[in-house]
Amino acid sequence: MTESERAASKARILAEISALTAQDDLGQDAQQTVALDQQSVGRLSRMDAMQQQAMAQATARRRSGQRQRLEAALERIEAGEYGDCVDCAEPLPLGRLELDPAATLCISCASG
Repeated sequence: MTESERAASKARILAEISALTAQDDLGQDAQQTVALDQQSVGRLSRMDAMQQQAMAQATARRRSGQRQRLEAALERIEAGEYGDCVDCAEPLPLGRLELDPAATLCISCASG
């Protein structure tokens, strides 16, 4: 992997981390505790709100996991190890890294 390809990957990763952070900021309200006031909110409405809350929390956890994977990819870039399979050390195809810049395994190791 060339230095310009690493720089482009780093920029793409930083942009994805920024987008994930922005999505987290937008989703904060949906993760708040659902009020237990039965007088103002009916039982079905509250159940629906609780389901939406659970979905928002699960989405936030997925974003957090993706952010961690992207931050690990940045560390690999800084260490000069980005773009190589962590199991067999073969170079990852650029197309694979474009689809998932946090990819750590080649197709052979990922499927094995």
